[in-house]
Amino acid sequence: MQTITKYLALFVLCVSMQLIHAQDTIQNANNKDKIATLETVKEEIKNQEREFLKAEVEAINIRLDNGDITSEQAENLKKEAAKKRALNIENRIAIIDNKIALLKRNDDGYITNEDEEVSKIGFSIGNEEGSFVGININNKNKPRKYDLRTTSDFVLAFGLNNAIIDGENLDDSPYKFGGSRFFEIGWAWKTRVFKESNFVRFKYGYSFQINGLKPDDNQYFVQQGDQTVLQEFPENLKKSKLTITNLVFPVHFEFGPSKRIDKDTYFRYSTDNKFKIGLGGYAGFNIGTRQKLKYELDGERVKDKQKRGFNTTNLVYGLSGYVAFDEVALYVKYDLSPIFKDQMVEQNNISIGVRFDMD
Repeated sequence: MQTITKYLALFVLCVSMQLIHAQDTIQNANNKDKIATLETVKEEIKNQEREFLKAEVEAINIRLDNGDITSEQAENLKKEAAKKRALNIENRIAIIDNKIALLKRNDDGYITNEDEEVSKIGFSIGNEEGSFVGININNKNKPRKYDLRTTSDFVLAFGLNNAIIDGENLDDSPYKFGGSRFFEIGWAWKTRVFKESNFVRFKYGYSFQINGLKPDDNQYFVQQGDQTVLQEFPENLKKSKLTITNLVFPVHFEFGPSKRIDKDTYFRYSTDNKFKIGLGGYAGFNIGTRQKLKYELDGERVKDKQKRGFNTTNLVYGLSGYVAFDEVALYVKYDLSPIFKDQMVEQNNISIGVRFDMD
């Protein structure tokens, strides 16, 4: 997980440096180059406003086809939209022409804010069209899609973790309650199932699940051939924890009411401040297992990190569900695949905690 975070941070840093360099290049260019750039911006302004007009006309036609407005109303709305976009082009180009005149009157190195009109590229976490793995590279002057059926959420969950052991009650678990925890982070896309209703959503994505088990009674995990067992540690353990990291691909059907928000050129469904229920499961792969031991030996503190298989299951799958209000949910997941493969006594991981789906 740390490696993934480092690569993501490096990627963002590299792109940020490129953007800073590009901005510096614009500011340090001579007036002739700046004027040439602004002439290009004038054409971009025309294209942007035409795209907005095209989107607005498309939205008006959809409203007309749905019977929301009459033909006369549609024609008037189209004329108003065309007039507004023509004025926008006129006003924005006038601003650019004034900046060009300002540059022509002054020596090289004169600083203006012309870069504000250049297409702005930035990183944001969002759910509009153009999203790739949760990262948007946005042009801020971009028309909205009339009906956006797929949105996306950043997923974060954590809570208590333990194991259900074949033939035993959960109360008899050899793992500490409260000390054994899980953590999950990922990204999920959500697609409306029905065209005219948002009551049912199909939710899918990817997550990193980190399940921790802390043995009780000064015990630790020992791999004995194809069997993994708990044994008492010869020293007094300060900490004993087995961490299993999985890359999984959850799939849920989400049910619940939503509010439709209608705008002039688009509409959206919102589940803000609404109850929702998600039912489904997940499947994926074990990408790492580690045991961490802390103890004292001859008066010295010892930290022992053991990275090995411990016979943990390579292919993981299970059931999961949540009950949410707004962005906060009570979350439960249960591995149908055993924690350790080919064991005499089967153990299955179970987790309960809170989950945040943030758009």
